[in-house]
Amino acid sequence: MADFRTSTLHTTRVGDDGDRIVFLHGLFGRGKNFTRIAKDLRPDYRSLLVDLPNHGRSGWTDRVDYRQMADSVAETLREDFAAEGPVAVVGHSLGGKVAMVLALRHPELVSRLVVVDIAPTRSGGGEGEFAHLLDSLAAVDLTAVERRSDADEALKEPIPWDTTRSFLLQNLRSGPDGLSWEPNLELLRSSLDTIGGFPDTGEAVYEGPVLWVAGGRSDYVRDEHAPQMRRLFPRTHRVTIREAGHWVHSQEPEKFVEVLRGFLAHTEA
Repeated sequence: MADFRTSTLHTTRVGDDGDRIVFLHGLFGRGKNFTRIAKDLRPDYRSLLVDLPNHGRSGWTDRVDYRQMADSVAETLREDFAAEGPVAVVGHSLGGKVAMVLALRHPELVSRLVVVDIAPTRSGGGEGEFAHLLDSLAAVDLTAVERRSDADEALKEPIPWDTTRSFLLQNLRSGPDGLSWEPNLELLRSSLDTIGGFPDTGEAVYEGPVLWVAGGRSDYVRDEHAPQMRRLFPRTHRVTIREAGHWVHSQEPEKFVEVLRGFLAHTEA
């Protein structure tokens, strides 16, 4: 297993000019989940799409820890993308928690923060669903699967939703030894309690501008979360995209880009 060194993080750049934005994906995701959003923001913004530890092409670790994930992202940013100064950071779900911890632990790297459909509290209601999805992926016999379509067929009964299966199958990678899952399914499954929580960040407060985006059809952001959000992030502005569920940026991409552009344009970098 790898530790949380910079070398464990895989990143992808989109765009060559403009202000800098970092995107952090959610559970089961990868940096490229934000490709459309990053492309829509060109040429005014250039983006760094990060694969978090145990996801995508980044390295696997021996445990899940939000503080260490945030520190790993900070190392990566210091070495290159944020070497010229602080950057805007956008994080969805699990990536939103990493982004919040990054801002609290390394505020000098974060000019503005966007937290998408998650709160700095224990997430309620998702562990059972995520456990089912992880178990379903792990149950696929990849030695008997030759093509992505075969895996899709094997997952139709436990995961009948086409869009969900399509999203999950992006994590299936072909290599010299056949197909394999890029995420560390075993570790993620055993760490759902940690993933659903939020770490103790002490007395830290992030004083920069924060956009808190909620999906109107999701219950991950609730009114009772607002006091804790404002305690840690006193300059928080909350926006709800009514027609979106938890996957705000993929379900309502045009509206998400509109809201993101508005926030970035009216806050200091």
